[in-house]
Amino acid sequence: MTKEIVRRAPKYFPIKPTDYSKFVVISLGTGSAKSEGKFDSENSAKWGILGWLSSENSSPLVDVFTQASSDMAEYHLAAVFQAFQSENSYLRIQDDTLEGPLASVDISTKENLENLVKVGEDLLKKPVSRVNLETGKFEPCNQGTNEEALIRMAKVLSKEKRLRDMKAPRGTTATKLRNASDC
Repeated sequence: MTKEIVRRAPKYFPIKPTDYSKFVVISLGTGSAKSEGKFDSENSAKWGILGWLSSENSSPLVDVFTQASSDMAEYHLAAVFQAFQSENSYLRIQDDTLEGPLASVDISTKENLENLVKVGEDLLKKPVSRVNLETGKFEPCNQGTNEEALIRMAKVLSKEKRLRDMKAPRGTTATKLRNASDC
């Protein structure tokens, strides 16, 4: 979408590329294992290449890159939306406290899937949290629950959809597709 705005695509109105108040971003995480702080800087400084590939019953290099990628994406989005004073347009919902089978990506037993549904339902009841840019940790931000925030954002998106539909010329492809789906 940002590329289209930079190219000045007509369907994105006269939006400036840095006008983040026009963006609504809902980021739903798939959950991640509880951060255990399992790598000690004093020990890892002495590992060498083989230690980074296989140490402490894991592959630290892979673990660090995997976690860093997710952390950096979360941090970047939070920083950009905060810098442009549009933090209410960005919602990140993620549980980073999963343990055991819940943290595994390949355990699809009925019991584990039911437990994951429970985690998701509980997560909706938790307070909205934002990344503290100083600590990198999520902290409650006094914006109600995740469920309430999703409802607020759904209303914003629904209103925007209605406005776009009203502005769209009759007979456009979007209108034809929408009408066809109503049948």
